[in-house]
Amino acid sequence: MNSSVMNTYNRYPVSFREGNGAWLTSLDNKKFLDFSSGIAVNILGHNHPEINKTFEMQANKIWHVSNLYTIPEQELLAKKLCELSFAEKVFFCNSGAEAVEGAIKIARKFQSFKGSVERNEIITFKNSFHGRTLATLAAASNSLHTEGFNPIPDGFVNIPLDENILKKTISDKTAGILIEPVQGEGGINPVSNEFLVFIRKLCDENKILMILDQVQCGMGRTGKLFSHEWSGIEPDIVTLAKGLGAGFPIGAVLASEEASKGMQQGSHGSTFGGNPVGCSIALKVIELIEKEEILNNVTRLSGILICELEKLVEKHHNKISGVRGKGLIIGVECIEKNSVITDLAFQNGLLLVNAANNVIRFLPPLNISENEVMEAIKKFDETLSNLDI
Repeated sequence: MNSSVMNTYNRYPVSFREGNGAWLTSLDNKKFLDFSSGIAVNILGHNHPEINKTFEMQANKIWHVSNLYTIPEQELLAKKLCELSFAEKVFFCNSGAEAVEGAIKIARKFQSFKGSVERNEIITFKNSFHGRTLATLAAASNSLHTEGFNPIPDGFVNIPLDENILKKTISDKTAGILIEPVQGEGGINPVSNEFLVFIRKLCDENKILMILDQVQCGMGRTGKLFSHEWSGIEPDIVTLAKGLGAGFPIGAVLASEEASKGMQQGSHGSTFGGNPVGCSIALKVIELIEKEEILNNVTRLSGILICELEKLVEKHHNKISGVRGKGLIIGVECIEKNSVITDLAFQNGLLLVNAANNVIRFLPPLNISENEVMEAIKKFDETLSNLDI
């Protein structure tokens, strides 16, 4: 098809006319079981009636006024996020990349506010992904993503996930440490609770900020609302997006009072961030997570899905080699090229997402049923059985 849309995506040859729960229907009426969830976005599936009703009610009142004025829905959402987390302040934006950009600015501003202008470097980690803006590309330091975009901003030090290397890397230039508790794009790499505790200790000792990118692994995807809860630590800054709006674009930066002290009027801004529609939907999403016992569902079905995938590893050991993840952010390590497998799964009506290091991501809606999990396993088994190698 000769499209006027810029050619930045490798798209599947399909368009969808409607969705319902974990299922999508294409224009030619083929059914697809969606275990991609819009890349971890549609955490309550497609066409959720209560989210639809919330959107309609708010859209019929007011869509946008800008942050020149107090927005009641924004105030309510900020209060709710703070009540549920370590945070005392929230900044709203439109996407994950914007949230991470905001977190970087907050960390640098914090050090500047404290009189340490030279402390402006952020330590990040191999196999990370923090967004597609120039600064977030620089943070991840993946040459596949940065090629052709020079000069890439400096101010980032990218290292392996290693305690000794991390400890030696901290210097009088370090402003903060940025890490995903579960690396998503990098291949579903859960960071151990012990490593997160170690980072917290280093940050306290060196008076730097701990920044957790939970754009993909937050909002219940690991079985807790915020993935760092498994480790028992409290970060200084957390970034959210994707599942926060369950399909409606909204991002947020959560911060402690101390970390956000440098952010004064004019320090940062967003035209659309925290608009009434996005905030109303996010409030409803949080309410539904609590009301529908979503976190319990994630924990229960995660165990089933991982167990069934491990059986497929034994059965198809010459095609896939392992399973890793936490909650319903699960990666299957491939021997055959991951894109070959996901392309065939697509033909079988199962939507999956590739990740780096030859991994396939399973990212179903968090309210998925056990029957749908078993249907996905069946389709994946058929896919692997029909794979010629």
